Parts: sequence; structure tokens; C-alpha cells
Amino acid sequence: MNVSLVLKMAGIGLIVSVAHQILSKSGRDEQAMLVTVAGVVIAMLMLTGEIASLLQSIRNAFGI
Repeated sequence: MNVSLVLKMAGIGLIVSVAHQILSKSGRDEQAMLVTVAGVVIAMLMLTGEIASLLQSIRNAFGI
């Protein structure tokens, strides 16, 4: 796993948490929740390549 992927995840987490705090303090709780959900979805989409690589390594290890 690359260090750049970890840094991207940390950056997404920071941006989402700041946006969530700003929106919730201004009384827009629904939009704050949508920003949080969008951040989780973006992070999961970034991880799909790594998950596919992990599953391929497991298949190769067991000869499936």
C-alpha cells in the first residue's frame, strides 16, 4: 500500500470533518450528514483497487 493513499485518506477525512463541523454549527445538519456520507463513499471508492489486489493475492496464495 502506498503512503500517498494513506495521505489521501487523511486529507479526505480532514476536509469532511471540517465541512461537517461548519455545516452543523450553521444549523444545516442534513447537509452535514450528506457530506459525511459522500466522504465515506469517496474513500471506499479509492480503496476498491487495493481490496481487489488483496483478493487476487489471496487467490494466488491458495491456488484458486
